[in-house]
Amino acid sequence: MKSQNIKERIEKYHFELRHLTLILLILVIFQFIFSLIQKSSLEEFLHKTQQWYKKESAERIANLSTTSLELLMENIYDRGKIDNRLRTKIIEAFNIIFSQQLMEQHVQLSGLIVLQNGRPVVIENGKTLLDFLTGKLNYSIKTIPEFEEAKRLFEDNAELLREKEQILSVQKPGQTFHVLVPLVPNGEFLGVFYMKNSPNFSFFTSNILSGYNEVAIVYFSLILFGLIAMYLISSYSVRERDKAKELFFEEQEKHLKDKIVHEKESLFTKRIYHTHHKAEKVMGFIKEDLQGLNDKNIDSVKDKLYKYANFVSRVIYDMKWYDPPLQTIRNPMFKTDINEEIKFIVNNLFLRISSQTDTFEFELELDDKFPKVSVNEYVIWEVLEPLIQNSIDHGNTKSLVIFIKTFYDEENNLAVISIRDNGNGIKKELLEEINGVKKIFLEKVSTKYSANQNKGYGCYIAYEIATKRCGWKLDVRNLEEGGCEFQITFNK
Repeated sequence: MKSQNIKERIEKYHFELRHLTLILLILVIFQFIFSLIQKSSLEEFLHKTQQWYKKESAERIANLSTTSLELLMENIYDRGKIDNRLRTKIIEAFNIIFSQQLMEQHVQLSGLIVLQNGRPVVIENGKTLLDFLTGKLNYSIKTIPEFEEAKRLFEDNAELLREKEQILSVQKPGQTFHVLVPLVPNGEFLGVFYMKNSPNFSFFTSNILSGYNEVAIVYFSLILFGLIAMYLISSYSVRERDKAKELFFEEQEKHLKDKIVHEKESLFTKRIYHTHHKAEKVMGFIKEDLQGLNDKNIDSVKDKLYKYANFVSRVIYDMKWYDPPLQTIRNPMFKTDINEEIKFIVNNLFLRISSQTDTFEFELELDDKFPKVSVNEYVIWEVLEPLIQNSIDHGNTKSLVIFIKTFYDEENNLAVISIRDNGNGIKKELLEEINGVKKIFLEKVSTKYSANQNKGYGCYIAYEIATKRCGWKLDVRNLEEGGCEFQITFNK
């Protein structure tokens, strides 16, 4: 379940060429840093290994020489009197031991440091050593400058060497080791064997690192070429995808434009279909008024006929445009009195139908301060008439009262038109919102209880005109005491 959620999250993101380029750069940089870290770790490992081996190697050589000298000294003590021939052989043996160490590539200095009357004396050849062992050493032996540092180390650590009889190694700058090995023939501490050693294994280190660099370059190159190949393949796929997506978007855009045009034409057709019935009804009113024309009512009939005729001409004008110019709907030249418009619609449309005046009645509460609006009066007619008709159609009660109220809040500059009734209200499902619009204001949704296939356009057309053309807000709700209320609000 968790892996599926992760997969769904990843699938939400669409990788583009810049993402792949960024991933490639990150991988290359990561591989480069990884190689540097690995090389640094290898160098550190080699350095520590060399340090240990250098010290161990220097101590081993010095210890071997010391052991050889101790064995030879013990052999001298066992022989007793030494003649000239034996003396010569012993001196040669000592010289071989001293000189043998200097033959090592990294050994710079070697010799014995012994105590003579409480002070350190340096011995670097066989004759001096034999004289020391036989008690014939000249006390005025010359000091050797190269051993001054060795003598200081011996003096500083003489007690420690005497007590523990352990090898002392001191590392100086430049990778030089000063090794002091206690000289203890027959268990008697005589001094130390000193060796100055500077082991150098840089040749091995450079060869190892050189080999590692070659392997790293090959390894890095293979990975880089692989990543570049993957990048080229992925970028080609992404380009193809983007091209297909672009074509799809163009096709979708074209389809959307066609759909918008179709919807506008469809709305135009429905609006004309919806208003031509009203135009027919108005033409009937015109005929009735002409038949009842006389000297007494000629002025009032003339005003009504003028409005009726203008409404019919507006309907005919709308037939020419499925998307009429905005200036024919809203224009500063228009100064429409909504209160008068409501009175005319109620008195000269709805109350003229004698067959229905017994089933409903109107109560008007119109605010005298309600401002005039810059909207064509016949556009307002197209908004108000379907809403009032809807209250009549869905009321479904014998004593239906339709309350129409206008109110203007000067402090908040808010104008309100309220159309409510005491009927049965609107079905709850029609008050549900779909994409922020209540279902009653959607196309082909009706509050009528009939099977008429041409129903469901009145509230839809009123909502489209009020919100999209007039810039007003239109809402509907059911009242607690029964019935419903349509409310139009706008700022002056």
